[in-house]
Amino acid sequence: MISLAGRDILHAWGKFIFTGIGLGLLIGVTLTMAGVYRGMVADGKALLDNSGADLWVVQKNTLGPYAESSSVYDDLWRSIRAMPGVAAAANVTYLTMQVGRGSEDVRATVVGITAGEPGTPGWPPYLVAGRQITRGHYEAVADLASGFKLGDHIKIRRNLYTVVGLTRRMVSSSGDPMIYIPLKDAQEAQFLKDNDAILMQRRRTEANPMFNRPGVPGLLDAVIASQTSNSYVNAILVRIQPGYTADEVAAPIRRWQRLTVYTRAQMEGILIGKVISTSAKQIGLFLLILAVVSAAIVAFIIYTLTLDKIREIAVLKLIGTRNRTIAAMILQQALALGLIGFAVGKITATFAAPLFPKYVLLMPQDSVAGFGALMLICALASLVAIRMALKVDPAEAIGG
Repeated sequence: MISLAGRDILHAWGKFIFTGIGLGLLIGVTLTMAGVYRGMVADGKALLDNSGADLWVVQKNTLGPYAESSSVYDDLWRSIRAMPGVAAAANVTYLTMQVGRGSEDVRATVVGITAGEPGTPGWPPYLVAGRQITRGHYEAVADLASGFKLGDHIKIRRNLYTVVGLTRRMVSSSGDPMIYIPLKDAQEAQFLKDNDAILMQRRRTEANPMFNRPGVPGLLDAVIASQTSNSYVNAILVRIQPGYTADEVAAPIRRWQRLTVYTRAQMEGILIGKVISTSAKQIGLFLLILAVVSAAIVAFIIYTLTLDKIREIAVLKLIGTRNRTIAAMILQQALALGLIGFAVGKITATFAAPLFPKYVLLMPQDSVAGFGALMLICALASLVAIRMALKVDPAEAIGG
């Protein structure tokens, strides 16, 4: 039986091999798309791990700095630091933007970190080259994926920053490389308006009789100062003391500070369940389409190969070959086609993954599941050809 299937494959080996390669390219795309989703999840978890936080304190009734806009006053960290169970609290800002690299622009997430020392929440946990930020202005630590090198200058808004350190795998939930700068500079880049906007706002305020009262000196200047201030951050990162649980520390912050607090599990649920959920559904639909296309290809080629040997099948029946032997021959051909396709697809995905601009994570369990699904698809796709072969009349061997 095995010899029968092998001899038939050798008889039409060209069509069989090229079909297997075409199927393999589809399988490679399928494995790569699964790796893209795995990479998105890995990026989200890496973002949370690299923040060094156990709790995220954000604007009330918002989903936090990674899912939507959040603004809290930058002096609230002192009150939170005094809460029971809080080991450290630090302000942080996140701003996804285009930063200048010479004559080019690079899309990155600019992170504003507070002054401190390595290990402070929000700081990059490790470097691969250079040093951490030590000055209050105009220094930066960049991820290697941004393309910057030590000593390069980054243009963020109107200022230039010198790259003093490099890190790796510090990315946002969307896969953009992170660039760390001092908090005051980041606040200015995110919240401070440009000169023209400030001048226009000043004129509007001066023209408003509510603020321009002769009997209340200094009111106009105070209003203008409040409108042009940048005393906000996107979140406060909190690290809890040993012996406390995240819920124990978060409860009094929610109660007394009137802010929203997320634990690690809650923030991970937001990232995976909300931020990347739409992309996950698109990838899932794409994988379903690829499975249907793969099944159609296998069914078509096996059906064609079977159609080409109708007379041979009739001869086999005429000499007394059992139906299950003929069915097994066709099934083995379909499984062999799937095996060739999976081998080509796995090799293709392995070599193509590093070429993608975003992180692609190829998991062994995805490959195992893909192999099992492909073998099942091939087995089901062969049923059409098997049904046709079993209906062949042995008399056709004599009539031909």
